[in-house]
Amino acid sequence: MIQINAPAKINLFLQVTGKRPDGYHELFTLMCPLGLADRIRLDPTGARIRVTCTDPAVPADTTNTTHRAAEIFFRNLPKSRHPPLTGVKITIEKQIPVGAGLGGGSSDAAAVFRGLNRLLGYPFQLAELMEMGREVGADVPFFIFGHPALATGIGERLEPYRKLPPYRVLLFYPVVNVSTAEVYKNLDLGLTNCKKKLKDFVLKQRPFDAALHLCNDLETVTLNRYPQVKAAKEALDGRGALGVSMSGSGSTVFALFADDGMARRALQSLEGITEGSFFLTQLIVDADAGSP
Repeated sequence: MIQINAPAKINLFLQVTGKRPDGYHELFTLMCPLGLADRIRLDPTGARIRVTCTDPAVPADTTNTTHRAAEIFFRNLPKSRHPPLTGVKITIEKQIPVGAGLGGGSSDAAAVFRGLNRLLGYPFQLAELMEMGREVGADVPFFIFGHPALATGIGERLEPYRKLPPYRVLLFYPVVNVSTAEVYKNLDLGLTNCKKKLKDFVLKQRPFDAALHLCNDLETVTLNRYPQVKAAKEALDGRGALGVSMSGSGSTVFALFADDGMARRALQSLEGITEGSFFLTQLIVDADAGSP
């Protein structure tokens, strides 16, 4: 049996740089793991893959990302291993809200890849796990990588990024699920704004500065189509944060703070006056989850 953390993530910036012939969008984004995490337990048992989850909203069948990850892992496992492992019980203790733009499902899948690899004595290198992770989802390689990273392509090409301050993070989840497919479908590349903000970042390779570089091109769609997300961002504005933005396609909005005291005062000022769930956490800028 093994237990492993599956951290949430935020996109500190997310620029949509174009649309590919296959319908996917090209991105330039800075992703970072958070202290907020699900807990995954793996119990090797029998010849079946079984999934249980503390959140009834999460499917426990073959559509679960962790089930798909285990299937792919076992399919690629060298047949020479004795005895072969083909079954595992996966228990997911959810802390990351579902459908919130924080990557919970992708992170859970990555934790299964890394956990099974550890259980079996590291039959795969990190690059091999990341390649398998792409079969589950575009964000899974990032969570297997386990460190702050600049991502390009559809998010699968990763470059480590080591110039992040250890910001405290206040997450506001307005308890609404956003359809990522719908957001991208309605995105007008002519109305995006990250390109101008990130020009200085790219050319000078400077450290991330929340006041200068925080942006998300998908906000142009999500804030207009989901008033709860727009209200969440407005609620976080003006509470002492260095910057406020949306993660991924939403619905979670986050505020970055220089110290814990300011973040806690902001949280206290919001409690009881608006609906939604709040999480106080931090950027994990020196994560060690990237080992196979």
